Amino acid sequence: MPEPAQSPMHGTGMTGIRDLIHRALPRMANPRAVVLLVVLTLVWGTNWPLFPLAVREVSVWTFRAIALPLSGLILLAVAAARGQSLAIPREHWGTIVAASLVYLVVWNIASTYAAVLIPSGQAAVLGFTMPLWSAAISWALLGERLTRRLLAAMALGAVAVTLLMVPSFRAYADAPLGLSLGLLAGLGWAVGTLIIKRRPVGVPATVLTGWQMLVSAVPITIGAAILGDGQWFMPSWQSIALIAYIILVPICIGNVFWFAIVGMLPANVAGLSSIMVPVVAMVSGAIVHGEPLGALQWLAMACSAGALSLALLKPAREG
Repeated sequence: MPEPAQSPMHGTGMTGIRDLIHRALPRMANPRAVVLLVVLTLVWGTNWPLFPLAVREVSVWTFRAIALPLSGLILLAVAAARGQSLAIPREHWGTIVAASLVYLVVWNIASTYAAVLIPSGQAAVLGFTMPLWSAAISWALLGERLTRRLLAAMALGAVAVTLLMVPSFRAYADAPLGLSLGLLAGLGWAVGTLIIKRRPVGVPATVLTGWQMLVSAVPITIGAAILGDGQWFMPSWQSIALIAYIILVPICIGNVFWFAIVGMLPANVAGLSSIMVPVVAMVSGAIVHGEPLGALQWLAMACSAGALSLALLKPAREG
């Protein structure tokens, strides 16, 4: 007997519909990873307004000289508790040191100073221009193709920075330095990431980040001895509690969450945090410090989110 004709909802017809849905919508994400991503975005975003409060009594250098080694030790302890080896092959140490100096040293000092000198939410927007710097460097120095999407992303990023710069130059005496340091933080993050990308280190990310923090702590501790507070004193319990929170939650728990998210989601979806963290930071800065949050700032955030979306999020058909 001849087989019955297939309904359009079966066989090739159903496959075609599934293909259309797949092209139109991104793949369903791991629900646990999505929850972690939301929590991480809130934790990292609300961390930016805390920087000016953390350095009210101690210098930026002292703050980072405390935070980096403790964070590195905690992350390595977490890695050891997971049964991960803490050993780094000798041939990778040059890469780790170079990436740490370019990324973590520059990022930690420049981003914290930027958050003190200009509104912390604006500093976050400038710091999270990292994917745009990465695309520009890859094109200019590494010969990678600059697509129309990336060109549009860089143009939107430039508009966002310009929108933040124009009023800040008039309103803040230290704005030029703060804006420059915010951009420098993003540039350092991009260069350090490209170093690791070009010369991958075959160890778990928790181990890699823990060692990078300890390596970075060396020059920052030396800098704190020279440029820090100058004499020993005991900060208030509020400052101690705030610094402890930043070390344990945004830095340590945040990094552990990030590594878990990267393992569960595609890199372009995980990159959503890069888009939303500056938005949360700017809103948090307005709530905590009364920082400006008008039409100009919202437009800058929209341009930044659009730029990072173009840089990080590929259409579903490209996934």
